[in-house]
Amino acid sequence: MKKRTKNQFSLQVLKKFRIIYGSVRQQFREVEQTCGISGSQMWILQEVTKTPGIGVSELAERLSIHQSTGSQLVEKLVARGLINKERSKEDQRRVGLQVSEEALKLLKNAPGPAEGILPEALQALPVSALLVLDNSLLEVIGQLRLRDDKLADRPLSDL
Repeated sequence: MKKRTKNQFSLQVLKKFRIIYGSVRQQFREVEQTCGISGSQMWILQEVTKTPGIGVSELAERLSIHQSTGSQLVEKLVARGLINKERSKEDQRRVGLQVSEEALKLLKNAPGPAEGILPEALQALPVSALLVLDNSLLEVIGQLRLRDDKLADRPLSDL
């Protein structure tokens, strides 16, 4: 059996990153072609459907994105008539979100999981595998010559 070099291993790992990245992009394209909205917007619709009345801050936390990014995505959905904002009767400062009937139809016809195939795959991993993966990815990130940590708070579909 032929011994592999470090270069061969690094290329093997690179191919796996390509499979992940390409698969995620393909699913986002399918969502946009089928539904006319981005993958992150589809995930927002799913979360608002699960928790009617949710606020933008909690929504951004669930999607692991910056609050201002979540707010911009919600505003686009409001403009399209897919989400409605409703002021709380108890606290007029609080605005809760509701999905429209049209949004429910989009969710029903959406290809793949609304949160995306990568979050779904990560959720399926055991905690032990997630810890190893997290540490390994930290090492990869540490080797990057160019690094933008702000990208961590942006949805994958917007990258």
